[in-house]
Amino acid sequence: MYPSFQKQTYCTLTTIMKKNITLVLLLFITLTSYAQNDSIFNRLKAIENNGLTFYDIDGVQISYQIFNENFSEKNLKKIYRKYSIKKNNPKVKDSIISYKNFKVTKIDKISETTTQYDVYYFIENSVNSVSVFWFGSCNSDTNDLEHQIIPLVVNNQIPETCFVSTETDKIDFIGRELELKGNCYWANINNIQCPYNGQMNWSIHKTKESADKSNQHQLDLIKIKKGGKVINEEDVEILFEEVPTKAKKVTYDFNGVVSAIAGGDNLTIYYVSEKIRNNYVSCVLSFWNNDNITTNGLTPLLEVVMKIPEK
Repeated sequence: MYPSFQKQTYCTLTTIMKKNITLVLLLFITLTSYAQNDSIFNRLKAIENNGLTFYDIDGVQISYQIFNENFSEKNLKKIYRKYSIKKNNPKVKDSIISYKNFKVTKIDKISETTTQYDVYYFIENSVNSVSVFWFGSCNSDTNDLEHQIIPLVVNNQIPETCFVSTETDKIDFIGRELELKGNCYWANINNIQCPYNGQMNWSIHKTKESADKSNQHQLDLIKIKKGGKVINEEDVEILFEEVPTKAKKVTYDFNGVVSAIAGGDNLTIYYVSEKIRNNYVSCVLSFWNNDNITTNGLTPLLEVVMKIPEK
């Protein structure tokens, strides 16, 4: 009995040890996965509007929409047209995504320094209808981000803390609550506009390099914009969220037709990239020459987050 008992005890202990090791490994994987997602959630912001959900992370724009139609060739053709997907656009299956899907990538060379990437996913979701994702970025593909974001969205794993209200009386600006005066509205996710008081858009990044690139891309786009030209560009000292930093200040002058539509002659734009409250942030702030410009040379919205130090 003794040898049998000893063998039984050894096997039981081995089983327990294996189970414990498995539990530890599972716990480690779960915690690692949560930590990775938590890092994403710290940078991800979302807003819902009329059946569309918009996301912003690392300067990448994302949209998500569900079409209540079966995932069939006939229905997909109709949905493709809504996103200007043509017959000759290659439609490939992304094997990393566990759902039946077609992926379409469009690459548009806008200038010598700027390439626009538009990636679309058409996915059969759990109720056999069609989920559509769009990822828009400049000068870099979003392949890794796509594989992180899509399962989280499809499985409803994006925390409520990532979502912002459509109301704009109070907004979260990189972890600080801002009280806004005037008739402000969301032009897009992380893009607030206050008529005659200025506009600003921002994104939270994983690295300073990513934030710098995001600002450079937006500057490149304004330089090639039709209907006007950049008439001044300089580096200036500012305080951004009370942090001393440098901003790129650009003055863009519009031609007669665009100016008449906009109501102003030129636009002053500040491009800021800085670490704020342990977050790397890219931010573009702008105002028209006919806006409510204060004695400090800014508008009420811009003064909430930045200052020009006295010389």
